[in-house]
Amino acid sequence: MMGVQKDRVKFNVGGRIFETTATTLANAGRNSLFGAMFDENWNLQSNPATTTAAAATEHFIDRNPDCFSILLDLLRTGELHIPTNIPEKLLYKEALFYGLSDHVRTARWGPFDGNRLHLARSVHGRAPGDGTAIRAGPDGGCCVAHGSMVHVYDWTLEEHPPINLDYQRVNDAIWVDSDNIVISACERLGRDEGGMGLFSTSNGELRYKFHVAHDNQVKSYTGGALSFNQDYKLFSSCKGRSNEYGIGVWDQVTGNQVDFFYEPPGWSLGEADKLQWLHGTNCLLVATLFPRKDNCYIGLLDFRDKSMVWSWSDIGAPITDERRVRDAIAMEETNSICVVNEYEDLGFMDLRRAGSIVRWSSRSRLMKGKMPDEPCYPKLALHEGQLFSSMNDSVSVFAGPDWVLTSRLRNSYGGSICDFSIGGDRLFALHSDENVFDIWETRAHSIV
Repeated sequence: MMGVQKDRVKFNVGGRIFETTATTLANAGRNSLFGAMFDENWNLQSNPATTTAAAATEHFIDRNPDCFSILLDLLRTGELHIPTNIPEKLLYKEALFYGLSDHVRTARWGPFDGNRLHLARSVHGRAPGDGTAIRAGPDGGCCVAHGSMVHVYDWTLEEHPPINLDYQRVNDAIWVDSDNIVISACERLGRDEGGMGLFSTSNGELRYKFHVAHDNQVKSYTGGALSFNQDYKLFSSCKGRSNEYGIGVWDQVTGNQVDFFYEPPGWSLGEADKLQWLHGTNCLLVATLFPRKDNCYIGLLDFRDKSMVWSWSDIGAPITDERRVRDAIAMEETNSICVVNEYEDLGFMDLRRAGSIVRWSSRSRLMKGKMPDEPCYPKLALHEGQLFSSMNDSVSVFAGPDWVLTSRLRNSYGGSICDFSIGGDRLFALHSDENVFDIWETRAHSIV
């Protein structure tokens, strides 16, 4: 705990004089520009080159004084008030200079709560109606995949140089951190391209590729669904030309392949739609779903002994449209897997029982009457004890032990939601018709 500081500090910012205290500046944290003004015990460092008192020393900063005034008030009160004559992007750039971006984000929107979200903004993309995936970044930014292009946005929603994969269709993307993103893509016949690569989010440059080796030979392959774990291991479904069907594992720091789970007979791991790492059990959920395949396969893979410790398939079961699984997600706290069909009925399977059956519940159903001509298949997400499911032009929120419907997010513009993602205390929803994505945020709490 830092002590209460009584030292007064004077700044000359762009010709305007500001006076504050060391206690206020200490709120900026050690990694800020102001953090360098303190010693290791959070005492204000005096200038040995002068004999005047610290309060009489002016620290000159050649920056915008209006933005400095706003950021100084933020350190004083924890609240962010931006006058109408100050462009937000200018303030954000000034916050970056002072190392206060995290403070601005915290004041700009509050901790994520699916039942308190409001539509903060909608962003129009450049390509008409071909958006396939959206992924939230760790700091409030996102990326949007359109065919062979990936458009990257920072937390201010300013677009960075796009990532162009030269006509290779993007299958999935995952943020490693705020500076790096992994993208998987289809193999191009006749060319040793496709697979996966690590790209810079700031300039779109390829940093390195993730190769698949079989019998000591590097093979071309199609990279599919992605996931990673806390040990910096990256997982991807892989589909090659011969024996490279299964789940590959790489070191996400070096890009080196460290393992491969080959596809067992009768399964379809190489074409998996979804991967999810389960931290508690150290297993990987692999789901191959309709309509990619006629039948659905869901399994848990343990790479420690190369075994499938739990599995489910609808092969041999009577299939109706209401029972086709469109997405799946593991919920470790309840030892279950949640699945959803195209009517947004939720189903649950017990991970503690082999050969578990789906317990369907229609209490969550929102769809009534005729389905749209071109519906988007529902997607699932689990975030901090809340379950989210997209359906047509809305995202439903479920909570409680019985997963009761508690709220619904809807924007009538843009058509059906083809994908959504949660991260950086934001929910991003990508619409299919008008190539527009929505940003949903929780309003920040006011400080009294």
